[in-house]
Amino acid sequence: MPAYLMVRANVTDMDQYRQYMKLTPAIVEKYGGAFIVRGGDKVILEGPDVTERIVLLRFDSVEAAQRMYNSEEYQAAIKVRAGAAEASFIVMEGVE
Repeated sequence: MPAYLMVRANVTDMDQYRQYMKLTPAIVEKYGGAFIVRGGDKVILEGPDVTERIVLLRFDSVEAAQRMYNSEEYQAAIKVRAGAAEASFIVMEGVE
């Protein structure tokens, strides 16, 4: 069953965060993931404004997303992101 990883990041140092952004595409791809949304403009249709950066990725399964997140490569990328952003990562099953 497909899974979606939603990231909400409060970026405080965009220059440093860009270094993290350079590392992640190859890691995500290695674990079968694909970016669907990677920041960009957003329109709030209802509710309070969302100021965080929103990223949405698709994986083949929740387990695949977890493997990517727990991988040695991604854990190293997290260290590059440290101090540049605080983030929330939520993975959930999608529908087929």
